[in-house]
Amino acid sequence: MGQFRQISTFVEVVARGSLSAAARAEGIAPAMIGRRLDALEARLGVKLLQRTTRKLALTDEGTAFLEDCQRILAELEEAESAVAERSARATGHLMISAPAGFGRQHVAPLLPSFLAEHQDLTATLNMTDRVTDIVGEGIDVAIRIASLADSSLVSVKLADNERVVVAAPSYLKRHGTPETLADLARHNCLAISSEGSQRGWTFRENGKNVVLKVGGNMGCNDGQVLHEWALAGKGLAWRSMWEVGSEIEAGKLRTVLAEFAAPGNDIHAVFAQRRHLPLRVRAFVDFLRRAYAQPDYWRRKPAQH
Repeated sequence: MGQFRQISTFVEVVARGSLSAAARAEGIAPAMIGRRLDALEARLGVKLLQRTTRKLALTDEGTAFLEDCQRILAELEEAESAVAERSARATGHLMISAPAGFGRQHVAPLLPSFLAEHQDLTATLNMTDRVTDIVGEGIDVAIRIASLADSSLVSVKLADNERVVVAAPSYLKRHGTPETLADLARHNCLAISSEGSQRGWTFRENGKNVVLKVGGNMGCNDGQVLHEWALAGKGLAWRSMWEVGSEIEAGKLRTVLAEFAAPGNDIHAVFAQRRHLPLRVRAFVDFLRRAYAQPDYWRRKPAQH
């Protein structure tokens, strides 16, 4: 820092023509300017300026050194300007990870609009239902619908995740509408089943969360299949509002047992660190939060642009 200050003082003195003028510009005593120049010349072992009470004159060594110093300071200024410009505008490549179903419906359709707003950005969307290694796989931001298990990661809530029991009007017309949790025992419930184990449906009853094992003639480890079976009138399904909201709005599905709905796992943006977060990540997270906060968002399909 001291060497840089000596160099910048040397350039300033030459530009202003005197030690006193350089001192006034910096708001310090002329003696301080003189000490910096003395220290610079002592460190270099050459005389840069011939100083008298009336004028300054560059030596041959001083002239050559001045040109190098001016070039270095100009390049430094350009570098600082470039960094400031990059920090004010989202640039680079954004690596995004999202669950397959959610990413297909609520990330992929929004991505073109985001990139249209940030034309110096490119992006790759990796859709997978496995939990990605954010650091190891070079992911800038991962969308997750779950509690944050890895405490070394940082999350920002994007939206609530309301879960609802739905059925097609045709199913309810044939089998009736369940009014209590006990009524589920007489309904065909389409549940997530993996390796012979059912996850169960979570409800809120008498101030407590309860998990019910439901019964039905079909189970599947793919939520999209359950969604399609419910649309086809094959039974009840417990799905997230982000998945079925537009069908509810269109009347293709109806919600039941809404008064027993339990809080869902919220939708989060997850990244490795909060400090020095690249602008491209902050811009994308803010973009998703604004989109998801629209009052009717979850009851309509996002338009692609």
